[in-house]
Amino acid sequence: MIGRARQVKTRRMDHRPNPEFLDDISGALDWWRTAGVDCDFLDEPATWLAPPEVELAPGEPRPRPQPRKVEAAAPERPRIDPATLPADLPAFKEWWMTEPLLTEGGAGLRVPPRGVKGAKVMVLVEEPESEDGDVLLAGSQGRLLSAMLTAFGIAADHAYVASALPRHTPGADWTEMTERGLGAVLTQHIALVAPQRLFVLGSNVLSLLGHEPPQGPAVLRTFNHEGAKIPMIASWALRALASQPRAKAALWRAWLEGIAV
Repeated sequence: MIGRARQVKTRRMDHRPNPEFLDDISGALDWWRTAGVDCDFLDEPATWLAPPEVELAPGEPRPRPQPRKVEAAAPERPRIDPATLPADLPAFKEWWMTEPLLTEGGAGLRVPPRGVKGAKVMVLVEEPESEDGDVLLAGSQGRLLSAMLTAFGIAADHAYVASALPRHTPGADWTEMTERGLGAVLTQHIALVAPQRLFVLGSNVLSLLGHEPPQGPAVLRTFNHEGAKIPMIASWALRALASQPRAKAALWRAWLEGIAV
């Protein structure tokens, strides 16, 4: 009995994994991981997402595949119809303060444009300042703009100031607003004001007008609409100009070149 028990114990010990063998396997796997091989590839493609095939009895017909359900197309986003835009400036200003498609999210406080038709220059900015109430650009950006217009020799009542968005909208989705038709709104606004010159501040405004963003702090362009050509100076947004004093010199040179044309 003693000899037999020893024999069984010896057999069990023989079935234990060899530590050296496990080290070899582990070392081989580590080597392949270090080499960047962490997946196993098969030559034959496998339909992992296909349903399992049903075993059929002899002579039993194979069931016909069910047609795939066609998902309904996403509803088309509402767009502003250019044909419905107001045809005179007073009506446009009223429409600007109420049209729901002009804003994203909540209602928020809308700020109207200011100025008169036929202004010497129409200033276009991206959006009102956060502290604006009844007057557009009543904060630090507005003070910077006033100083710039004074340097250009333009009185405050000879400038028309407007924004592309009717209210302050942090993180606005400009691509979505473009698809919504905001470019046509801005074009109609310019046509109704009929300014002598355009002063565009902000690359997003320039994109709405169909132009590439300026590579430098200021560039000269021309706004074309229905045969009318208006000289245009495009520059960075006011907040960017405030933090880059050197850009103001480039803007001044562009202004001098623009009025000399």
